[in-house]
Amino acid sequence: MANQKVETVTSMADRAMVALAIVLVVAGLVGFYMLDQLPTIARVGSVLGGLVLGAVVGGFSSLGQQFFAFAKDAWAETRRVVWPDRKETTQMTMIVFAFVIAMALFLWVVDKLLEWGLYDLALGWKG
Repeated sequence: MANQKVETVTSMADRAMVALAIVLVVAGLVGFYMLDQLPTIARVGSVLGGLVLGAVVGGFSSLGQQFFAFAKDAWAETRRVVWPDRKETTQMTMIVFAFVIAMALFLWVVDKLLEWGLYDLALGWKG
């Protein structure tokens, strides 16, 4: 707990840029619904324009620069992941299915044993 680093947006200009970026994205979304008489391509363009303008404005803030650096590192990390091939994926899927079936059977047996023990033996109810 003592070594936790808390980062905050400190300068007023950074806060203003982040707020403006959020306003631009929201304006693009609002434009989609307000421009319902226009063709769909114009409405989608409103959303995309709001997203792009918001990303550009937000990218100039320190918080935006940190976010884009994080996104770049995350993308690079996913490229280093060793993904399983088709054979491994199929084998793991079959193992999961077998486990699910085994658990279902186990829980069914436990349920029936409890039902028999409680209703037939303890309470004397014959169903």
